[in-house]
Amino acid sequence: MEKNWVRIFTSFNYYQAEIVKQVLTENQIDAVLLNKQDSSHRTFGDIEVYIHQQDFSNAIEIMILNQINL
Repeated sequence: MEKNWVRIFTSFNYYQAEIVKQVLTENQIDAVLLNKQDSSHRTFGDIEVYIHQQDFSNAIEIMILNQINL
C-alpha cells in the first residue's frame, strides 16, 4: 500500500466495512478495503478500511454524522 494511508475502521463483518467505505466514497473520500480474513474460515481475521492521512479528520466527522460506530 502507498504511503500516507491510515486505517480508520476494522470489522470482522464484510458488509459493515463496505458500508463505511461507501459512505466515505459518497463524500469524496477515497477509501479502500483490505481483507485480512482467512480464505477458508471467515471467522479468522478482519476487514480494514483505509483512507489517505490528509482525509482523516473529515472522515471521522462524516462517520460521526452518519452514526457509524468507531
